Amino acid sequence: MSIRHIIITFCLVLLGIAPLAAISQGSLLFLTFEPGGRANGMGRAYSAVADDAYAMWWNPGATAFNRKGQLAFNHIPWLQGSGLNDMFYEYLGWNQYVEDIGNLNAHIVLLDAGTQDQTDSSGTALGSFHSFHIAGALGYSYEVIPAKLGVGANFKLIYSYLAPATGFTDSEGKAFSFGFDVGAKYRDLANVPGLDMSLVIQNIGPDVTFVDQEQADPSPMTVRLGAAYTVMDNPINKLIVSAEASKMLANEDNIFQRFITGWEYMDEAIYGVGAEYTYLQLIALRGGYFSDEAGSITGPSFGAGFNYEFSNRYKLSIDFSMVPAGELTDFNKVFSIGFEY
Repeated sequence: MSIRHIIITFCLVLLGIAPLAAISQGSLLFLTFEPGGRANGMGRAYSAVADDAYAMWWNPGATAFNRKGQLAFNHIPWLQGSGLNDMFYEYLGWNQYVEDIGNLNAHIVLLDAGTQDQTDSSGTALGSFHSFHIAGALGYSYEVIPAKLGVGANFKLIYSYLAPATGFTDSEGKAFSFGFDVGAKYRDLANVPGLDMSLVIQNIGPDVTFVDQEQADPSPMTVRLGAAYTVMDNPINKLIVSAEASKMLANEDNIFQRFITGWEYMDEAIYGVGAEYTYLQLIALRGGYFSDEAGSITGPSFGAGFNYEFSNRYKLSIDFSMVPAGELTDFNKVFSIGFEY
């Protein structure tokens, strides 16, 4: 490994690890909502597959292998059909490869939580208010071992607005925070062509305070471990299978202890498996199974995609999927679009 590679790797490690000594974990669960019609159609088992502008969210290390400029937009009418018809989850992402430098990435996620009625301490109506949560991230990734190992990191700023001040409290329910993601993807594991593996730690950030600092909540630091295998890949047929496990490490211990004590309740772990079949590099069919027993969200996922390449350079992707949404409604519908240039 050259000195240049060693220096870049060291800087990425510092970016992801240096803040850990000074911060603990907090809440902001919208940061765990998974974007992308392709990813959701594959049972949310995507961190070892990701090769588009959603890759930065799923695994910042996976973006190191991208060689085109990429854009992506995601729209999810969140829990529609459950009576919550004004909640929406949006994602906008960008990735750009710069020769001899690496990959630069950015994304914005927004959860529009809709409009709620406001009352004072006696229950008198005061009107209505709008709740929302937004995060913006910048990232960098690099191939530490060319065509084999990619590593990356994100830095994100987060703002969450729950409610204005009422008769119950003189303070607005809002919070401003920050966080980090670090990730790695290894290709052709054990020299098996098409076998890839991923390891990701998301949402490394401080405790989050909305009103009372003594009641600060831990943010959702999450560890993901994924694998994917390309069963076949030729101009007519392509088949990928994938699997992923994730666990939120968000107890009240400090950051270093949490990497040990956060595994105590393994019944809270989340699992997903998925598959994608693509015909003539044009039409993709996807299916998977997602299991979050603690969150009572378990069931199959389905999806389809359409890819169109033109001018030997550009590619347009349109994807749709349905994923289990829990007890409030059967499925969330995910719409997404991607563009490569």
